[in-house]
Amino acid sequence: MDLQKQKAVLAGILLADLVLGIGILLVVSGVLGPGGFRQTSAGQEYMEPKVAALTFDDGPNHEYTELLLQGLRERDVKASFFLIGESIEGNEALIKQMVEDGHLIGVHCMQHTELTKEKVDHAIAQLESAKDRIEEVTGNQVEYLRPPFGSWNEVLDETVRAELDMEPVFWDVDSRDWELRSTSAIVKKVVRDTENGDIILMHDEFGTSVDAAFQIIDNLMAKGYTFVTVNELMVD
Repeated sequence: MDLQKQKAVLAGILLADLVLGIGILLVVSGVLGPGGFRQTSAGQEYMEPKVAALTFDDGPNHEYTELLLQGLRERDVKASFFLIGESIEGNEALIKQMVEDGHLIGVHCMQHTELTKEKVDHAIAQLESAKDRIEEVTGNQVEYLRPPFGSWNEVLDETVRAELDMEPVFWDVDSRDWELRSTSAIVKKVVRDTENGDIILMHDEFGTSVDAAFQIIDNLMAKGYTFVTVNELMVD
């Protein structure tokens, strides 16, 4: 092989090593997310980094929330929980486990009340009572809420931000898990509908929802998704 060909081959090898090294560096640094490159029969395939947020309403549930937390912990996935104030008593250990595991905790309501049908001062009292109960257990300030049924308006928004210093969180993908009550149907709907940056609505009060959540995580992670808490998606 003449000198020119040797130089060309060497340059090609160095370039390939450089590209691979950059790819590894990006994966390690989190720029590409886990599995930024996927091994296929044809070689390494680049996977576009994607994120989604799993959220769970209506808990804590004494029967299913612990199972959910265990499965999330096994998968190293962080989620966001919006709690019913009346469900907190007797489930304080579950809430403390959420904090220990790095999940985000927000307010759903004191009861499951459609807030826009209440007088504003009554609605604020519902949210504040739930907020206070959560903060008593966690020792942390609650910054986010999800109104039941997504029922919200401008007056509530302005009042809650001013008086309670909380921000409402809605959703992009509704699992309809409370209605479907079928693990396979829930998984199919969520995996089909989820896109990069989406917030997924689920509930931790049904066994089918918990089973579906694990399958959704496994399916979307295989597609290159990383799961984050809602505050990570709402940063300006």
